[in-house]
Amino acid sequence: MKIGLIQYDQAWESKKKNQRKIETLLEKSNKDFSLLIFPEMTLTGFTMKSHEFAEDLNGPSRDFFCNLSVKYNTEILAGMIEKDNDDIFNSMLHINKSGELVSKYRKIHPFSFSGEDKNYRKGNKTIITNIDNWKIGLSICYDLRFPELFRQYAKQRVDLIVTIANWPTSRISHWRTLLKARAIENQCFVTGVNRVGTDLSNDYNGFSSIINPLGEELLVIENQEGLFLYDVPLKETAEIREKLPFLNDITLI
Repeated sequence: MKIGLIQYDQAWESKKKNQRKIETLLEKSNKDFSLLIFPEMTLTGFTMKSHEFAEDLNGPSRDFFCNLSVKYNTEILAGMIEKDNDDIFNSMLHINKSGELVSKYRKIHPFSFSGEDKNYRKGNKTIITNIDNWKIGLSICYDLRFPELFRQYAKQRVDLIVTIANWPTSRISHWRTLLKARAIENQCFVTGVNRVGTDLSNDYNGFSSIINPLGEELLVIENQEGLFLYDVPLKETAEIREKLPFLNDITLI
């Protein structure tokens, strides 16, 4: 599967500016991809103004990503601030090539250090979505620090874990180490898509990455905006799990 990582400097709390940035990046690309992955809260940045920017799933943000998926004939994983009646979630959407919503994941671990837990409800279930016979486990930013979540994905033998984030430069060594750890312990590919630039509180240097099931970095992008492509071989996950059948010994207590 040829995966495209969109790493860019998110305009603070401006959906229109971020839409234009994304459109410009894609117009400059070679358009040879089957999955696009965007950072957390793709069109706003990591804002705590959840009530101001929340939308239901029939809103303009979903429409934007649906239109992109059809235009480029690609699957999309993107972040949005989702309103569901009186509840607001930090969510990730999977939209297929036909512009249809396939799955949504709601962040299970709001980042209490920044007050996210006071502005967003926590999700309560893991989500595995499917693309071209790949089983893909979904997660968002701070989730990465909690291996118990990813063990549930390993038990269900996902091929790929995707984490979208706004992870600051000050803790970027944690990001890189945890991505590798999640790949090694769960024997699957891990893709992390982060942002670059600045917001009101932090600097970001990206390090969006693709890690193989042995913990090796196949693609790493530091401090660059753009669309970055890598063709990930599905068969490698099965081969490694057969050669090193460690997952058979998982005991969840």
